[in-house]
Amino acid sequence: MAEDWSLESVRSEGSDGRFNRRAIKVEEAQRRVLAAARTIASELVPLAEAGGRRLAQQLLATSDWPPFARAGLDGYAVRAADTAQASPAFPAALRVVDTIAAGGLALAAVEPGTAARIMTGAAVPSGADAVVMLEQTAEGMAGGERAALVKAAARPGQNVAPQGEEFRLGSPIMEPGELLRPGHLALLGTFGYAVVPVYRRPRVAVFATGSELLPVEAPLAPGRIRDSNSAMVAAMIRQRGGEPILCGTLPDEPEAVSEALIHIGGDVDLIVTTGGVSVGDYDAMALLLRELADFDSQFEVFPDSLDMLLFNRVSMRPGSPTSAAWIGGKLVLALSGNPGACFVGFELFAAPALRAMQGDPRPDHRKVQAVLARELKKGSPHDRYVRTSLLYGDDGRVYADPLAFGKSSMTASIAQAEALVVIPSGSLGAEAGSIVEAWILPQ
Repeated sequence: MAEDWSLESVRSEGSDGRFNRRAIKVEEAQRRVLAAARTIASELVPLAEAGGRRLAQQLLATSDWPPFARAGLDGYAVRAADTAQASPAFPAALRVVDTIAAGGLALAAVEPGTAARIMTGAAVPSGADAVVMLEQTAEGMAGGERAALVKAAARPGQNVAPQGEEFRLGSPIMEPGELLRPGHLALLGTFGYAVVPVYRRPRVAVFATGSELLPVEAPLAPGRIRDSNSAMVAAMIRQRGGEPILCGTLPDEPEAVSEALIHIGGDVDLIVTTGGVSVGDYDAMALLLRELADFDSQFEVFPDSLDMLLFNRVSMRPGSPTSAAWIGGKLVLALSGNPGACFVGFELFAAPALRAMQGDPRPDHRKVQAVLARELKKGSPHDRYVRTSLLYGDDGRVYADPLAFGKSSMTASIAQAEALVVIPSGSLGAEAGSIVEAWILPQ
């Protein structure tokens, strides 16, 4: 019998409600998560520590920049009109009246028939309207005095950065939400911002649920596995500017999980759990979230006094049991315990939430069109998010090469993933050469 690939095929019935979980589209799930991702408070940090943080308010130029007309290179400051007829055979001889170093001020104006030796970055003296590079001059004498022999005609403004060319006093230099890179810090230093207002790093509690989990340092035991997700999630949080708070493992007991979430909630901005979201008899997160009221789209700001389930199933592979809730005034993201599904779930929901909490005006992933390098025969009732490496062809196109695409549970391919490609739901999969959307991952 042919399989039904409609959305209804992912809705099952069950008397206890464990299986009656309506899958929503990834885009809708992301919308709900971002609605609950509150922008956090700002703080002032020293300029040298602001790199990698997001700016919390608009900053303005504290002066014109450049603050004065300055020389763009070493040479001579001249009046362009005095060099109009200059050539290598008949250089213009200009009497040198001053030498100006960067940081110094001219002691004499440049008048007709004169020039001033000037260094890169120095203030152009009064009367001069051009700078001739040193290589286009020679030293000489004129009327028994030191002279510059200019061998090429200069034009007004040549090699001179005029005052206010880049910024005017009071003009915006950066906007809220900008990720501060090294060049931003140079600009902030230019305008005297010794401390910088940035969004505080979100504090994120990380729990791993599952009675089968062992600490990483523990020896393996029959039927037990080590908790590998917590370290991975912590690293992903740091990649997005957050501060992970590793809270260890929780047993498969809803009461213990609930107590732990409530206890930590006042100290963090976001809670991420891994495991316990499927339909097993001992999946504690699923049992806990089942008791919450369903999401109500009327809330633009979620009240701290109300706990609600945002979703408990997403139309995606891997990680369709991924869930989210608003509990105790905090966003809780419940990811799959499968490492591959945990990785994808974090990228799809936790990563944009963390960017939004830090004021990023565009919290979604950077996406490119790519050519699928190998076919994916396997169909799915859900859109699939396949880990891939990226290749850049001589033809200017980006190629996506799937990694261990047959088994989303394979951990080895996570480390090599450079993007997630979206394979639309359907029974046919995707052919090699298909154009797919690739979501770029941070490296």
